[in-house]
Amino acid sequence: MKKAIIAAFGLLAMTVSAASAGEIVRASFNDDGTVNAPKEWRTWVFVGSPVTPNALNGGAAPFPEFHNVYVEPSAFEYYSKHGKWAEGTQIAKELTTVKTGDNCNEDGSCAEVSGVGYFNAEFSGLELLVKDTKRFADQPGGWAFFNFGHHAPPYKPTSGVLPVEMCSSCHEANAETDFIFTQFYPLLKEVRKGE
Repeated sequence: MKKAIIAAFGLLAMTVSAASAGEIVRASFNDDGTVNAPKEWRTWVFVGSPVTPNALNGGAAPFPEFHNVYVEPSAFEYYSKHGKWAEGTQIAKELTTVKTGDNCNEDGSCAEVSGVGYFNAEFSGLELLVKDTKRFADQPGGWAFFNFGHHAPPYKPTSGVLPVEMCSSCHEANAETDFIFTQFYPLLKEVRKGE
């Protein structure tokens, strides 16, 4: 545990140093074009966790999990200063299932000590979004989407770019800011108020 905390502080220090120098911490790519899974993404800037559960979507929501979204700190700092996403931006999305159980209702909500609501259950997937208009000139807006598995950890160590129709087309048609659904994240909306 102590080693993990020291490693997290070390990563944060490197990120702050890079951001202060105006650099964006970039994703790590392999010779075959695949990207390596991000490290320590849970220490990145947490921006929100939307959920569209099956129970409120006719039993078949296209994305029924919580989407816990994290922005790499140097990219978040750039976005905070400039109101736009920098080249090299990384945004991680870790999925968790929605809690179920005997204390849950027909609408999928559960009664817990804090009240009735929807609660995270188990980790169930990891995705990464990377902006690189040179590397991904053929992707809308230069954003590439990667999937390290829709299952419990451990996740796959690498991923190839997902086809445009899997993610990019929906982001292009519906996302508020540069292919990103900033409209669902109060922290990102707050940053844009200064524009």
